[in-house]
Amino acid sequence: MAERPPILQQGDTIGIVTLGSPLDEAKINQGIATLRGMGFKVVLGDYVYTVNGFLGGTDEQRAADLMKMFSNPEVKMILPTRGGVGVAGILPYLDYSIIRQNPKILSGYSDITVLQNVLFQYADLITFQSLLLLDFVPETPAYNFQQFFAATATLQSPRQITNPPGIPQVSRIPGNVTGQTVGGNLTSFTDVLGTIYDIDTNGKILIIEETEEPINKIYRYVNHLKLAGKLEDCAGIVLGECTKCETAYGKSYEDLINEFFIPLGKPLMTNVTTAHGYYKAAIPIGARANLNTSANTFTILEPGVRPS
Repeated sequence: MAERPPILQQGDTIGIVTLGSPLDEAKINQGIATLRGMGFKVVLGDYVYTVNGFLGGTDEQRAADLMKMFSNPEVKMILPTRGGVGVAGILPYLDYSIIRQNPKILSGYSDITVLQNVLFQYADLITFQSLLLLDFVPETPAYNFQQFFAATATLQSPRQITNPPGIPQVSRIPGNVTGQTVGGNLTSFTDVLGTIYDIDTNGKILIIEETEEPINKIYRYVNHLKLAGKLEDCAGIVLGECTKCETAYGKSYEDLINEFFIPLGKPLMTNVTTAHGYYKAAIPIGARANLNTSANTFTILEPGVRPS
């Protein structure tokens, strides 16, 4: 069993970091104000507002901010401002032994998921594909906050991942498998293939979602996973939405599912609201889960957090 971080409680301190691309200062400040309005204390990394082209500071600076938060005993949760690109650049500068000794909640999606999978593998830490700082705004759907707090601020177990009413989860290949969850953003996943940070999918339930990529590129990425043995190794597959993924050469995302994923013969659930979609389920990375596509259920079997 992977290490669970302590539960999030009212009045806890949340550390804000920028680990990938920079976020507009006004949006950062809006998110901070929302967190404080919810009753949380906030501390900022030294480079939260830094802009270095398409990155929020150098790799070393962003890594230093993350390590500072893990080393700070007052910080109970770490919340990146956004994903974007570049999170893989900080991986060589992290001290995984310190992270292992100081487990904390880390939430995020997009390029943050490459970090989350590496923290599971190198520090045995459960993290959460869930909200970023940019989501702490009034227009965020109540479903997203309900999911986030159910995962981070309760010991609810088991916890079934369900979409909002009217948005069906669709099981394509029947089966019933149990394993730890890995994956997240497809582009970020393929970034580390063939490196020492390669994500282990053996016996795992693989989560995949993407945004703003044409279908021919999506095919390229998933075929890369297949050639690398990741789809053969995994126990089952959960596909989130592919938001703003344009049809290419007459092929749609639905076509890709039918022509590529279904022939794999793995237990397969699609249309799960995650990450880049408007609605965002909170899925722990590294936790044990059951994917029962015969019953059309995806259930997290253990709490993602532990009592303080």
